[in-house]
Amino acid sequence: MSLASWNDGPARDAILGYLARITEEGGPEHVPVAERVAVVDNDGTLWCEKPAYLQVLFILARLKEQAGADAEIAARPIVQALLRGDVAGAAAAGGEEELADVLLRTHAGLTTSEFRAAARRWLDGFRHPRFGTGFSGLVYAPMLELLDVLRAHGFRVFVVTGGGVDFVRVVGAELYGVEPDDVVGSAVRARFERRDGRVVLVRTASMLGSPNEGPPKVESIHAHIGRRPIVAVGNSAGDTEMLEYAHTGDRPSLCLVIDHDDAEREYAYGGAAVTDPGAEPIVTTAARFGWTVVSMHRDWSRVFP
Repeated sequence: MSLASWNDGPARDAILGYLARITEEGGPEHVPVAERVAVVDNDGTLWCEKPAYLQVLFILARLKEQAGADAEIAARPIVQALLRGDVAGAAAAGGEEELADVLLRTHAGLTTSEFRAAARRWLDGFRHPRFGTGFSGLVYAPMLELLDVLRAHGFRVFVVTGGGVDFVRVVGAELYGVEPDDVVGSAVRARFERRDGRVVLVRTASMLGSPNEGPPKVESIHAHIGRRPIVAVGNSAGDTEMLEYAHTGDRPSLCLVIDHDDAEREYAYGGAAVTDPGAEPIVTTAARFGWTVVSMHRDWSRVFP
């Protein structure tokens, strides 16, 4: 396993040097295999999150279908703003709570199996508006190499996302080699029902807990994984606490921040937190803590597969 799409430089050296130190038998920084846990954000860290999160585009496609079939839904100002792509206008029209309610109701009433099938159908038909590729072509090739190298050094890799856990689980194994039980994310409350003598879980229009960003990411890691990670990778201020959790443990850690600074091959933007837009930029946080910032422009010889 190698980091073939990573250019020689400080980021590549930091990764390989860290792995060499913690896997050296008898070395001062050796970490037992059982404690080699890596947590990696998804949107903007493993795959492209622009011009919008893929799950947001999926939800809006469903909302468009519902508005086309129901004039009452279509007439709501908040829905009209969403269908124009004006999320700020939608929030202004109905407030953040009503906005969340509209989005959550798009797939309420579907069983978890029906939701997975609907997500898969949409993903299979999706083409990126700029790159023209399907969802599998939006994964970052250097990050796939990093996952392979981590596993080759005894790591168990978890995807810890602010996105919907059920959405990411549809493709996690296919894209990243991460099975559904190793995906941690925001969750919709599911209701127990019996249908035709069969137990099913039905999606509701309410969240199970808080969105999985910021401090809730750390709480979810503890609840789901039960171990403090020693490697953490993110790209936005919403990942800060997750990286800080790895950084402040007792074991040597590696914290990587993906910096989107390549407008030609991908996009150039800062990593703001969805739930806390005023939070300190993560590259600033990285400088304070001494985390490794990975420049897409300088450190990656290619972005996509």
